[in-house]
This record gives sequence, structure tokens and C-alpha cells, in this order.
Amino acid sequence: MENKIQHSDVYAIAHHHRFQWEEAQQSYVILFPEGMVKLHGGAGEVIKRLDAKATVADVVADLKATFPDAEGIEADIIGMFELALEKGWIRKI
Repeated sequence: MENKIQHSDVYAIAHHHRFQWEEAQQSYVILFPEGMVKLHGGAGEVIKRLDAKATVADVVADLKATFPDAEGIEADIIGMFELALEKGWIRKI
């Protein structure tokens, strides 16, 4: 299967979805009409960088700089993009 996420792609939160820190959950969440998704660990770090301007490469570079000791971080980031796109939490600009 060919990777659908390209380093030059730009993403934003999907329409009718809201990303925020939820104090009660002590984590980032995505809220949408059907419910809420609690994002664990690095997932929130990826999603919070989606501003409809940054490319996937920008997000990867920023997270690599923020977490320099995290091995295999790029594959994890791309995996999060793929999951979020598949679930409809994000949209390509």
C-alpha cells in the first residue's frame, strides 16, 4: 500500500471538529457532534501543530526538535496523520 501522507501536504482539523485541552481528562481531545476522542501522548502533540499552514515535513521537523531522543518518531508521526485522516479528524488543505 502506498503511503497517502506526503511531506508537502498541509492539514487542518476537520470541519465540525474541535481540538482542545480537556482539564477533566488531563489530555488533548477532539470534540465532534458524535462524541469525543481522547488523544494519548504524542497524538495531541501532532494534532496541536496542525494550523492549515504547516506541512507534514514542518510538523515532523518541529517534533524531532522538541523530542530529540525519541527514536522512530517520524514513523509514529506519519502513522498518526494516517489514523487521523482515516478517522476523519483532519482534512487536507
